[in-house]
Amino acid sequence: MQLRFRRLPTTFAVCRLAPDAPLPASIATVPFISITRTVEELSIVCPANQLPQNAKCESPWTCFKLEGPFPFSLTGVLASFVDPLAQSAIPIFAISTFDTDYVLVKEESAASALKTLQAAGHELIS
Repeated sequence: MQLRFRRLPTTFAVCRLAPDAPLPASIATVPFISITRTVEELSIVCPANQLPQNAKCESPWTCFKLEGPFPFSLTGVLASFVDPLAQSAIPIFAISTFDTDYVLVKEESAASALKTLQAAGHELIS
């Protein structure tokens, strides 16, 4: 499956807070965030310049947005995008939403990831 994708212009961080931590007000209005709360942690992906206080963060990450929307019945979307990265030993952090998927790679791997994805037939769009 060949996919179209965009590179988001912001550098991101993946942050971990205590599971009972309040949601940081500082990230409420940023254009792209992902928040997941479990019994083990509160995980937040946000712009690297908007880090929540008292969070353990890993940064910088580059984010690729797959051009959706994709119906829930469609299989293999994320796998077709990340398999070439795995074969090239490029670690990823994936986020799925109702409409599409986002794949983050460490900033130092971004150029290699772009080459790998394009060589696999995926199309970078602006």
